[in-house]
Amino acid sequence: MTGKARRPNVLLITCDQWRGDCLSAAGHLVVKTPNADALAAEGVLFKQHYGGAAPCSPARACLYTGLYQMNNRVCRNGSPLDARHGNIAQHARGIGYDPTLFGYTDVSPDPRVLASGDPRLTTYEGVLPGFTVRQLLPEHQKQWLSWLKQQGIDASAGSPDIHRPAGEEGDDTVTEASPIYSKDHTPTAFLAGEFIRWLGEQEQATPWFAHLSFISPHPPFIVPEPYNTLYDPADGPAFHRAESWRAEAQSHPYLAYDLSRRYRANYRPGVAGKVHDWSEDDFRRIRAIYYGMISEVDTQLGLIWQALKLSGAWDDTIILLTSDHAEMMGDHFMLGKGGYFDGSYHIPLIIRDPRHRKAAGSTVDRFTEAVDILPTLIDLLGEPPEPHLDGCSLKPFLSGGNPATWRDAAHWEFDFRSVAHGDAEAHFGIASRQCNLVVIRTSKFKYVHFGGGLPPLLFNVEADPGELTNLATSPAHLSTRLQFAERLLAWRAEHLDQSLALAELTGNGVVGHVSKGIGSRE
Repeated sequence: MTGKARRPNVLLITCDQWRGDCLSAAGHLVVKTPNADALAAEGVLFKQHYGGAAPCSPARACLYTGLYQMNNRVCRNGSPLDARHGNIAQHARGIGYDPTLFGYTDVSPDPRVLASGDPRLTTYEGVLPGFTVRQLLPEHQKQWLSWLKQQGIDASAGSPDIHRPAGEEGDDTVTEASPIYSKDHTPTAFLAGEFIRWLGEQEQATPWFAHLSFISPHPPFIVPEPYNTLYDPADGPAFHRAESWRAEAQSHPYLAYDLSRRYRANYRPGVAGKVHDWSEDDFRRIRAIYYGMISEVDTQLGLIWQALKLSGAWDDTIILLTSDHAEMMGDHFMLGKGGYFDGSYHIPLIIRDPRHRKAAGSTVDRFTEAVDILPTLIDLLGEPPEPHLDGCSLKPFLSGGNPATWRDAAHWEFDFRSVAHGDAEAHFGIASRQCNLVVIRTSKFKYVHFGGGLPPLLFNVEADPGELTNLATSPAHLSTRLQFAERLLAWRAEHLDQSLALAELTGNGVVGHVSKGIGSRE
């Protein structure tokens, strides 16, 4: 780097299943996130940021590759990521960083480039190509459990049973009881501590790139003292929902299917039954615990900020804080993610680049998407983002500008097929490749288009933020519905895989752009 300015450090933080409205900096009246707020005060808060897909693997594929699901084709947990697609880790490595992972990426490798007996083909929790793993923490959490044992804590219950709250009995109640581990021994505290220890080993003259991937506030919904009682279940906004889960189920065939498949055990270990049968009080207690989990994560963020400052790296580090997807948290009688509601896809995004202070403390209300993360980081590192990417760099906003040309809608996709079991296919009587939906959401309207002949949905989200009144069959809104269907067609035509479409072979050789993968060098 002789003669050139030192490249910045990069810290990419994802907090799994964090709702975009659950930030005090974003105006939430209950949740307090002082350390995320402190980052926003020195950076930029993007208030209309949306994930590109769900669940974890599809959402992360959009974030890591800068490509919509229609192009990266990661449709569910376990869908392999095509090896021809580049990603942020490969790009960072290509320009001299050693991108280092703390946590997980949930990326299934391309089976065509592996031997048939390769153990990596037996799990969806693979590592994104290009990362050096410093501390892996997959779903079984064995590394964290071993650490607990070293701390003198009985971890023999294993995961997920170690997250079962003491004293919770039966199917119909939720308690605020703590788990066996304390606030200093959560998976979040473990990963934060491992990052801080690694940070102390870094040479200040050498820029580093780290990805800290926290599981919280993803279920199981449980958190130790004092966070388990930090929020009163009586506090918080009203749930966005119809008068009953049955009314929700009758409003659209997909909702009936979705509600039937959400089970309590996925969110509270050892509890049986359907999520929609929990009472209003139970949903409120779970939500208060979820809020507490966010505050627990926020506390660990504060320790990370402190460590960066003590190490002298604070003013040399780009920090990007976001999530992969969000959480329904009681809206429409649901927990979890998927489907089409905003509650599953509206996620936080805060970016702080110490070299761009003009916009510090500002907020952006334009629509931004998970696919924007990759081109933004590439741009901030001084490299031109490849033109075949679906996302756009957010650097102009960080520099205090307001681009004249910018999208006026957010888009996301959800694929609900089940290759292994064929549940959705059998339920709806449609083909596997028809089990999908796509959403376009503007500031006023939201249109949901389904494959397989399932009826579309249209909501006036300006007047109906809870998405309770479907206008798709309203004669007064047929022209609006047609307009949005046409917009989706145009959006898809514009973004279908451009990696070779931007090049042409001529008598003078290749003219235009040929994508060689984000990690490659010209």
